[in-house]
Amino acid sequence: MRVRPSLAAALVLLTVLVAGAPAAAATRHEPRLTNSGPCPGVTDFTCSELIVPLDRSRRVRGDLTLQVAVAGNTHAPRGTLLFLTGGPGQPGVSFMPTIRQRLAPVLADYRLVMLDQRGTGPNGIDCPKLQAEVGSSDVTPPSPGAVQECADLLGPARHFYTTADTVADLEDLRAALRVPRWTLDGVSYGSFVAIQYGLTHPQRVERMVLDSVVPQRGVPALYREALARSAYVLRTACAEQNCGFDPAADLATVVNRYGNGVDVFNFLVIASIVDPKLTGSAFFPVLPFLHLAAQGETGPLDSAVEALRSDGAPYQAFSSGLHAATFCADVDELPWVTPRAPLSVRERATARVVAKLPATSTWPFPTEVAGAQGIVATCESWPPSRPNAEPPLSRLTMPVLLLAGDRDLSTPLPWAQEQARQTPRGELVVVPGMGHSIQGRNPIGDAAVQRFLLN
Repeated sequence: MRVRPSLAAALVLLTVLVAGAPAAAATRHEPRLTNSGPCPGVTDFTCSELIVPLDRSRRVRGDLTLQVAVAGNTHAPRGTLLFLTGGPGQPGVSFMPTIRQRLAPVLADYRLVMLDQRGTGPNGIDCPKLQAEVGSSDVTPPSPGAVQECADLLGPARHFYTTADTVADLEDLRAALRVPRWTLDGVSYGSFVAIQYGLTHPQRVERMVLDSVVPQRGVPALYREALARSAYVLRTACAEQNCGFDPAADLATVVNRYGNGVDVFNFLVIASIVDPKLTGSAFFPVLPFLHLAAQGETGPLDSAVEALRSDGAPYQAFSSGLHAATFCADVDELPWVTPRAPLSVRERATARVVAKLPATSTWPFPTEVAGAQGIVATCESWPPSRPNAEPPLSRLTMPVLLLAGDRDLSTPLPWAQEQARQTPRGELVVVPGMGHSIQGRNPIGDAAVQRFLLN
């Protein structure tokens, strides 16, 4: 069985299969690539399908079909490089032309491989209401009804979209490619997948690039580091532009006066990705909008916030359903501690944890924003689920390059610094003036990657 874009009919079948499923594992799974042919429009890459079990214990029966793209330079001198996209929710194969261009300086030496991680791409999870409400945002809080509708649509399958399940898929892919070891390159959530794979299968990894790092403990659900980091990003941009006021103080005034902290935080996170120096050249003029709002003229900021409430991303480009299923099993700092906790205790648990946060831990935002932003809001309504499995190791043992932009509010610099402290053979390169997703977008980051992968 395949989990298709329209899941409702398929998951009726899955429910029937669950009822009659054996308690023990069924037939042995033999990883292989099937239905291979030239990738549309990219003739030097082969596109294939990798069939993986939904549940490797086979207590819940069913398979998933993952799309895979593999470059044709089979005998690349430095072997195979698996590039992992982010989210969770972003596909891989459709981004292959972009990544091939961004990594072009190293791809004469490496064979590039990309895949749609489980729950993403054309065969991914489609939760229409959740998708319409949040698109690809981590920060925008969905309605409880949209979250519940998505969980109901997935049914028992919702338990099998953890990062550990994806790690097992990657090991199947490696076996299907018949490569003994490979190099991993992960961006954003893809860096977390790479870390978890390296902690599970260290003997299979030559080296690793982590771009815009999610630390190995997982995304901190309360997002405190990013909230607090906003002051640095705003004040640094102001100093560069001689803005003549304190934008962090303006931000504190605005969100306390108008109670729009979550929306303004989403505004700043997107700004840090699109226009990390906040120049106004590629995004809304952040500093003037905040300053005007602090003086009582809220129209420009309100209009920008409303325009960004949902980016309209379709599930094939970013599955909000997969995002919820994975994060609600994976994230760290859940106020209710475990994904198995009953829904009835979660809202009160969040209130207790937020009440104990020091004001300095989230300033210039009030502490309430930590408990109201999208990660916590989504998972408060997501039904009890199987937690992500801990990997067997606690330290990466291979050479690791960590890249971090000093203006990134999506995966803030403290996360990369935390991971670097836990990585004995790690090298952290902080790229000034850069936000989220560095490779192919910044010469300092690109030079570091080329030196690390080619020398």
